[in-house]
Amino acid sequence: MRKVDISKGVRVGGGSPLVLIGGPCVIESRKKALSLALSIRGIAEKLGIPYVFKASYDKANRTSISSFRGPGLEEGLDVLREIQVEAGVPVLTDVHSPGEALRAGEVVDIIQIPAFLCRQTDLLLAAAETGRPVNIKKGQFLAPGDMAHAVGKLENRGCQDILLTERGTTFGYHNLVVDMRSLVIMRETGYPVVFDATHSVQMPGGARGASGGDWTMAPHLARAAAGVGIDALFMEIHDCPENAKSDGPNMVPLGELERILKEIKAIDNARREVGK
Repeated sequence: MRKVDISKGVRVGGGSPLVLIGGPCVIESRKKALSLALSIRGIAEKLGIPYVFKASYDKANRTSISSFRGPGLEEGLDVLREIQVEAGVPVLTDVHSPGEALRAGEVVDIIQIPAFLCRQTDLLLAAAETGRPVNIKKGQFLAPGDMAHAVGKLENRGCQDILLTERGTTFGYHNLVVDMRSLVIMRETGYPVVFDATHSVQMPGGARGASGGDWTMAPHLARAAAGVGIDALFMEIHDCPENAKSDGPNMVPLGELERILKEIKAIDNARREVGK
């Protein structure tokens, strides 16, 4: 299993400790993003869990034209740069075009390919050319074995710092289901696997012009994924999900985070001990 070095001492895979990738769905404001980064970092440090901050500068795939999208590329990258310095943690954001990938690669520590765009060749090649680690989210429409083709596109441009993320598969209208076999199958590529607990409980377009969801199911799925074996846990987290500007129904409340992470870490530790 390949080990991916992120930055600031954070490593994913290859027997490294379980990593938390977390933060709000979208950058709502500079103050809110930094506050969440500092709060989540504090909880992760208390539990001995390496942490990567996640937030989007632009939610380009919102259900409705009237939905909040974020501050945009340049202001968003400036916020993420500030979080790198002030919170002292690596940052991850998603990109939507080759040009965005190249620009974001100048700032962020991990480039993320959104699930809907995981087959976009030009986007994958541009992400690889940034020289940054790349996290590819498995499309809701894609078999886990087919992620090997996305991996091949990155490898074609010399990228070998790759993470593969499971985030649920379309199951009828407005619903997703998680096949835990995906984690095992994607690991066969030799790259670390990530489980996205909160997008897996999303209900795309299921809230009359917005996506619904049920965050209370996220901890259950995360525990199952930790039992199967993951290298990082991805969760969107907010201090007041009911007032969040994007994905509120499936984001984990900040006040619940420590309890959830304690459970996940205990299961992860037990799995690693059995595997020795």
